[in-house]
Amino acid sequence: MTRSACRLSLAAVLAASVALPAMAQNTITGDTVGPANAPKTLTFRMTTDGPRNNDPDVAEGYGKLFREYVARHPGWKVELQMMSGDIGQEQARMLEQAKSGNAPDCAAVDSFVLPLFKKAGVLQSFSPYFKKEEIEQLFPFIREGITGTDGQIYAWWWSTDLRVLYRNKKVIAEAPQTWDDTRKAALASVKEGMEGILFNGGRFEGTTFDWLANFWAQGGKLVDDAGKPIFGEGENRAKFIKAVNYYRDLVESGAAPKRVATIGNYDDFNAAAAAGTTALFVGGNWQLAQLKSTLEAEDFANWTFSMLPGPTGAERSTGTGGWTVASLSKDPAKVEMCANLAREIYMGPANALQEQLPTRADLYDKYPVFATEANKAFAAALKVGQARPGAPVYPEISNQIQIMMGKVLTGSQPTEAAVDDAFKASMDAFKRL
Repeated sequence: MTRSACRLSLAAVLAASVALPAMAQNTITGDTVGPANAPKTLTFRMTTDGPRNNDPDVAEGYGKLFREYVARHPGWKVELQMMSGDIGQEQARMLEQAKSGNAPDCAAVDSFVLPLFKKAGVLQSFSPYFKKEEIEQLFPFIREGITGTDGQIYAWWWSTDLRVLYRNKKVIAEAPQTWDDTRKAALASVKEGMEGILFNGGRFEGTTFDWLANFWAQGGKLVDDAGKPIFGEGENRAKFIKAVNYYRDLVESGAAPKRVATIGNYDDFNAAAAAGTTALFVGGNWQLAQLKSTLEAEDFANWTFSMLPGPTGAERSTGTGGWTVASLSKDPAKVEMCANLAREIYMGPANALQEQLPTRADLYDKYPVFATEANKAFAAALKVGQARPGAPVYPEISNQIQIMMGKVLTGSQPTEAAVDDAFKASMDAFKRL
């Protein structure tokens, strides 16, 4: 997930903050959290999920969490290092720094690239610092994502998101469970004067990620354990083609408008919902709050969501992302402090502060904001969530899927040929790595 760097000063955050206990006051100065003369320093490279968030209330909340964290660990201060908005470049640079021994002690690692950090052997084990019961509460894809081949956990994945199917229940009363249900529901909405189901189909990472759930629901695999593309071979090819044809049929049948081939922005769906031109779209969980703030109360009451449909009701999946905290230091004391930071700031408190979905099932009951029926439904859908593979070739696979989707949705190339072209280009890219 890409976030732009914020320019708010921490001094401004402090000026706006509420009074805190004496031991926690006046402990953020410039880029440092804690006493300037503290004998021990933990460097933490972060996104805007922290005291420099561009929302003043969120920034104030993080400032409080960081001050309390330092107050609980006398003798320590935290040096904050901000990433730029180019998250991909930042993560690649940090991995190279870790390989050369020049990385920060603790860092936010995008779940998308976490497998690359694990494979490089630059992360330190967090297993001693998290209870077995806590780890077991993690959603399956989260637990798998942070666990190494030795069974140790090498990061704490604290936030996530997912894709769901939104619908106007005044137009579509029942939640579609299968692809066929979806097509019928979309066509019914067209008869009501709407344009059918909307989804990302343009040159956009969201196009790939949102659609992949249809491939994953069948048990399809993009790459093998070595990171080699395999989606164009054998059973994977058949499943891939089937999933692509699902989208193709939606357009050719009129269940989806031809313009989906140019959509590459989730905001388009919110706008269509507000304009009353759609009753069905594939979107992210975060859009529920956006719809609530965009629509009039009586209109928002008509909108709900459900799990993404599958080829059958039993075959379901959804794309999931999110952020982790990991230690890149070889100093045991700093590794423990990084784990403490993940636990005390991000594992729950930060989720509640920003309303970012927790990765532990039990946290949905602990924090009132996640105890809503909507968030409980999101939690249920996360049980079949799947993250993007952390293979170096994935960005090119995604690029080729986007190109392929454009050809298929516009009808300029048969599905099989478009899939084979995407696979060949992905294999060529893999050979160049």
